[in-house]
Amino acid sequence: MITLYDCATAPSPRRARILLAEKGVVHDTVQVDLRNGEQLGEAYRQINPQCTVPALRTDDGLLLADNAAITAYLEARYPQPALLGETPAEKAEIASWNWRMEFEGLLAIAEALRNSAPAMANRALPGAVDYPQIPALAERGLVRVGQFFNLLNDRLAGRDFIATDRFSVADITAVVAVDFARVVKHKPGEQHPHLLRWRAVMAQRPSMSL
Repeated sequence: MITLYDCATAPSPRRARILLAEKGVVHDTVQVDLRNGEQLGEAYRQINPQCTVPALRTDDGLLLADNAAITAYLEARYPQPALLGETPAEKAEIASWNWRMEFEGLLAIAEALRNSAPAMANRALPGAVDYPQIPALAERGLVRVGQFFNLLNDRLAGRDFIATDRFSVADITAVVAVDFARVVKHKPGEQHPHLLRWRAVMAQRPSMSL
């Protein structure tokens, strides 16, 4: 049985949960308590030395320690529905937009949160190494989040999906980023009608409640 090492309150493992649901993959789940630092403990280090979630253990024992690897594995093993594209053009377009959702969305939010939250003092980056907070990065992150919402709104004018003309992993990453922005007190507003329309449609997918 595939096992997902998860944390119900964190954005990165939510991406993996949604992907598994969209693929219809039956799996076990092990919750990792990030709030209390379980990911840094020796027991979890033995599972994933990177001290991050999600991690996915395949039924033949391979450990996949990031969303990129998890997505590549699940798409190859469970090719339908094709969430990374089918044609060369689709694959390229989805890869590009998924990267932008990560870099311009998730990373901007994380930059703002991890460099400002008192609970993350000396934990400005995830993983096994402690890094100090840089307040100026938090300020820049908030500006980037605003630009991210504008980017999505412009992209979704006259479109139903982020990348191609059907649902893809880029939509998963974008939904998680938009929802995660609440932790830095940002959310789409009336100035983002196309983004709000798209998010409402995404909410109709059962996977998005995970």
